[in-house]
Amino acid sequence: MSKDIRIKKGLDLKLKGEADLKISEIARSKVYAVKPSDFHGVVPKMVKKEGETVKAGEVLFFSKSDEKVKFVAPVSGKIQEIKRGEKRVILEITILADTQDSFIEHSPKNPNDLSSEEVKEYLLASGCWPFIKQRPYDVVANSADLPKAIFVSAIHSAPLASDLNFTLKGKKEALKIGFEALQKLTKGNVHVTIAPNADFLPEGINISVHKGYGKHPIGLVSTQIAKIDPINKGEKVWVVQIEDVAIIGELFLTGKINLERTLALAGTGFENPGYVVAKIGAQISDVVNANLKQGNFRIINGDVLTGDKKNITEGVGFYHTQITAIPEGNDYDFFGWNLPRPNKFSVYRAGMFSFLTPGKKYDLNTNTNGEHRGFVLTGEYEKVCPLDIYPMQLLKAILVKDIDQMEALGIYEVAPEDFALTEYVCVSKQDHQHIVREGLDVMIKEVG
Repeated sequence: MSKDIRIKKGLDLKLKGEADLKISEIARSKVYAVKPSDFHGVVPKMVKKEGETVKAGEVLFFSKSDEKVKFVAPVSGKIQEIKRGEKRVILEITILADTQDSFIEHSPKNPNDLSSEEVKEYLLASGCWPFIKQRPYDVVANSADLPKAIFVSAIHSAPLASDLNFTLKGKKEALKIGFEALQKLTKGNVHVTIAPNADFLPEGINISVHKGYGKHPIGLVSTQIAKIDPINKGEKVWVVQIEDVAIIGELFLTGKINLERTLALAGTGFENPGYVVAKIGAQISDVVNANLKQGNFRIINGDVLTGDKKNITEGVGFYHTQITAIPEGNDYDFFGWNLPRPNKFSVYRAGMFSFLTPGKKYDLNTNTNGEHRGFVLTGEYEKVCPLDIYPMQLLKAILVKDIDQMEALGIYEVAPEDFALTEYVCVSKQDHQHIVREGLDVMIKEVG
């Protein structure tokens, strides 16, 4: 039975530079990049070599730990370079793209006519499987597992996030087929959490729809899982982004995997914040086109809380739905800690006045306004974390690699993104997301 989700804890960062609801034309990239590091924990085994030609949807590499999980080319063209790092680790595969894509074609399917195993094999063969991630551990799902439920977050609550009513317009049929495919992969429910004003969901599908109310992180799937059907030790659930459900549905409708996204270009670093349509892996320089302002701005693949710092020669990430540009924080205020700063935002009231204007939007930069130091007990972590855990105690248990304590304190319930807000309000400037990622890797190695 569906139920609404309400949270009181959290924090909305109100930033300037929200994307206007219009799509700008951009040129097709000449080079596309696929980075195995986008798929945490996957050790790639190459299928193709430098100089070989590939079609869009053709397999580039597979996972050594689960050979059924394949990763495909977003476009057709010639493999320009396989970049390797230390110990010959594959860092990036670049593809010199054709002017027009030719696709690997699969037979269009109706998921309702297929068995669970046939749907799974179809997703694996096509390269759509990496869209499905598992909790615990926040990694690509193991194809041999049977999850107790599947969760789809259809709320974007992160700063300057894309408008789903806009980006998913006209995709109801693809979403319907995508949800029908996901239903075949679990004996439990497919849970979808939407914003109260959402109008993109199709009718007539057997899913559990929940409305989410509250501040960020209401849009994070861990928050939704905790409120709907919490994970217990030994259980696994799968999670999928709503945009990727549409890609899966389009695959079943057309027989082609179209790795295309409507990306939000947001932040004060853009002349005209708005939307563009681009393939996954497109060079950021081509995506932002001439829209980027002159000056020292940081390009972030994703949102300001969880995204990755990039340069414009790199590619659009596999899971990202926005590119953010904000001022680089390499300037410092003299006595900034001791002077009133009306145009700065802070959750603390020392020298700040942002609490007096809760609706005001800010042009924030990347300056952390402090240096790394030991943990300080402030009680602020708990104010922005709606999960039923003790954030600081869990972080400390991870740092000392105390597996029993990590289990007791809820390591199975979290992903790195769930600690983005605690990291933001941390006066100690600790890298919470990195700590949690290391903790999850320890659990994978020691517990499995």
